[in-house]
Amino acid sequence: MELLRGRIRDYAWGSRTALAGLQGRPVPSAGPEAELWLGAHPGAPATVDRAGGAVSLTDLLVAEPEHWLGERLVGRFGTRLPFLLKVLAADAPLSLQAHPDAEQARAGYAADVDRLNYVDPFHKPELLVALSEFDALCGFRDPEVSAAAIEAFGVPALAPVVGALRTGPAGLREAVRLLLSWPESERAGLVAEVLAARADGPDAELARALAAGYPADPGVVVALLLHHVRLAPGEAIWMPAGNLHAYLRGTGVEIMAASDNVLRGGLTPKRVDVDELLRVLRFEVLGEPVVRAVPVAAGVVTWPVPVDDFALHRVALSAGDPEVRLALPGPRVVLCAAGTVTVDDGVGRVGLGPGQAAVGTAAGGPLLVGGVGEAYVATCGAC
Repeated sequence: MELLRGRIRDYAWGSRTALAGLQGRPVPSAGPEAELWLGAHPGAPATVDRAGGAVSLTDLLVAEPEHWLGERLVGRFGTRLPFLLKVLAADAPLSLQAHPDAEQARAGYAADVDRLNYVDPFHKPELLVALSEFDALCGFRDPEVSAAAIEAFGVPALAPVVGALRTGPAGLREAVRLLLSWPESERAGLVAEVLAARADGPDAELARALAAGYPADPGVVVALLLHHVRLAPGEAIWMPAGNLHAYLRGTGVEIMAASDNVLRGGLTPKRVDVDELLRVLRFEVLGEPVVRAVPVAAGVVTWPVPVDDFALHRVALSAGDPEVRLALPGPRVVLCAAGTVTVDDGVGRVGLGPGQAAVGTAAGGPLLVGGVGEAYVATCGAC
């Protein structure tokens, strides 16, 4: 194992306290810090110290792919790390968004020569595990529930949206299309009518909170079509391809397929391509969006996902606990989320404090995790 130095992304919705506090730096930070990237994605690759200075993990994989990734992984994914581990710290809502499946990503990347929607040919399913209480919108809920919520605002202009939702799941596409195609000149008026309504309850509170930041964005109403969940630490949400979602507030560990393909649907000043989003979205009701941890050994849990790009385990160690042995093959990225832990793959041993990470190659042996604290171990599900 070797110390891995991640990269912080300073998106506007980021927190000025969460990542700095995790890493023991001065709080508040000078600006928003949204994500700590711990992987080899070319957008912000982490680095490993070498004699000549810091070396990009991406460059190391390309130089010695079978040493770092293993023959099986190279055959499956090529010379790239197929997963990206992050710490996400949201102090304001992220955009409403969805990600393409593998086939859509390949076709979209081939056709999108200007790179307006597709920046790589890969899918981007993702799992987020809460480190703090975490608010999120994820997946379509029962359209009858959404219809009642929107109808309660008493806004006549929204009657066609309510009518579409009353037809059941088959009407979800039309409801989303109507809202995202709302005339630009009438959007501020629509949101103002929603805000002026005497509706109360969680849906009204959500709409008002979102409208405070986006007073002319129909995404405020689109949000009411989705599950609004509040995760406790250790709970997770799984977002497969095509599911509309938005993270609202909180800190979590996120693991995903190593892609940056995002199709936005509102709550953002960035590009929204309604036609492409409608093509990618899965207009189906998402069942239970919350994923709970599954124990696999003493002090070790995982959150099973139906993809082979990644797997995530959490190791929790108390004083007096023996080292945990994890027989997880392939390259591994380990993040310390609390306390002090050591990680040893038989090739190298590294001590980690909160917010620090280590990386090991496929050439390493079983992973030994010791100390007193909490660590997240990211691997490839296909290793």
